[in-house]
Amino acid sequence: MQQVLMFSFNDRKMDKKSMKRIISLSVFFSILFFGTGCKKFLSLDPPNALSGNNFWKSKTDVENFTNGMYEQFRKAVARENMKADNGSYNFPFFAFAGEVRGGMTRENPSIAGTRPYIGDLSNNSLKSLFIDAKRGSYNWYQIFNVARFSKWEFFYKVIAAANIAVDRVDGVPGLTDAEKKQYKAEAIFLRNMSYFLMVRQWGDVAYYTDAYHTAPLKRMPMVDVLKNVKADMQAVKNDLPWTYSDPVFVAVRGMRGSAIALLMHVDMWLASFDAPNAAEYYTDVDKLGDELRQENGGAYALLDLARNGEIFKGRSKEGLFEVPQNANYGESFGWSYFYDFVYYNRLNPSQSGYPYVYYDATYLKAIYPDGESDKRKTYWFDGGGADMYSGSGKSHMTKFYVSLDPKAIDGTSFDASQIIFRYTDAILLQAEALANLGNEQKALSVVNIVRDRAAAAPLTSTGDVLKNDIFFERCRELIGEGHYWYDIVRTRRIIDPAYKFGYHCTVEQYKAGAWTWPINKSALTNNPLMTLNNYWE
Repeated sequence: MQQVLMFSFNDRKMDKKSMKRIISLSVFFSILFFGTGCKKFLSLDPPNALSGNNFWKSKTDVENFTNGMYEQFRKAVARENMKADNGSYNFPFFAFAGEVRGGMTRENPSIAGTRPYIGDLSNNSLKSLFIDAKRGSYNWYQIFNVARFSKWEFFYKVIAAANIAVDRVDGVPGLTDAEKKQYKAEAIFLRNMSYFLMVRQWGDVAYYTDAYHTAPLKRMPMVDVLKNVKADMQAVKNDLPWTYSDPVFVAVRGMRGSAIALLMHVDMWLASFDAPNAAEYYTDVDKLGDELRQENGGAYALLDLARNGEIFKGRSKEGLFEVPQNANYGESFGWSYFYDFVYYNRLNPSQSGYPYVYYDATYLKAIYPDGESDKRKTYWFDGGGADMYSGSGKSHMTKFYVSLDPKAIDGTSFDASQIIFRYTDAILLQAEALANLGNEQKALSVVNIVRDRAAAAPLTSTGDVLKNDIFFERCRELIGEGHYWYDIVRTRRIIDPAYKFGYHCTVEQYKAGAWTWPINKSALTNNPLMTLNNYWE
């Protein structure tokens, strides 16, 4: 069951009657919001039932619609409760699209040859990944619903809903001006969050912001999409609160920190793909970083790594935007989280205690040098990092292990949120921008905020060495969080022979779109203006 109102209610205590009423309302809005309208190109058609006189009458209507948008976003990036709509499991969206792909993850030797998709992703062999045929013992294409990585319909459903909200909120009686601004800002944040994730996935995408759009669209150049996203978010970011007094909403509803983090990421992508104006974008990242760190009024902070479970359970001061799950209420990402691959089987004797996926030892030695102090090795790897460098696949990354049952051998009681933006991510983006601007003293002071928390020696490097050090700091701090692939794409390490790790492509392949994903041919339905990513055809 999709709990449309979970962002408001899933952590609150209530009696059975109240819970039954909320679940019934959730089902009603699931049907009303997601079950109406016809399917056309891009799934742009919004549900007509929510645009007439039977809705948009009160603050409750707006709140329910807003929660529905967040639930639809959850469907786009995480899905829920193990099985997908087609009865298959789901590949983890952020982990596989942003971490395993082109990275230093390896199939565990104890299961060698049984999970070929790991090698497909690591080698950027997406054509092999998308073969709809039995490979090894299983049809992984079907089991893990690989096709969803080529479909953008769920993102466009979020966008369609957000456009309706922006169009209708001002006319709802009983809302204060501040409430109207905040609800519209949340919708605009989700709209732009969706466009940003789509650009990272497919490059050029169709762009629109008008409500009830039905006309065919062609793909807009990604730089223009990102510029639109930037202008859109800049206009409303200050209408969002720094945080919420109700902890249920913290980090899982849009905050000003969420908007700032999105803008920082957008600027860093623009700096790469609109290179003549890179200095302008880096300067904006620096300003946004100062705003985030210095003006948040205590809303955000780095937690001691001994509180790692709080960080990844979610709704902490370190979270800027995340998708929650709560095992107490039956919410489970299931296979949609990296946990199952780097930690699953730890306590399962029938699986030899090995994870399905582990990190290449050479890479781990590069980002976490043996013998150098770093608390992340202690808190994020099984046994304090004892097996990290063995290359045997025995090492388990415990970074995300948040469980209601420490003895559980599967993901049923796994209780961590899917982190999308975290405070350290934004801090390191600012440091990276400063290094590219040549402001090395400030870059060092910013990056060392993160290293100080890890009790790691402060960086002192300069020039290109400093830029590489900051990149590797992002690798070690954000390991497993789905940033790696996108970082090597936008920093162009993916085409740099001097970069020793992970997948590389030629400049020509890069320009042709080797870093994108295929676009499903369903995008062409009823849309003569649409095109696919030809590199993958």
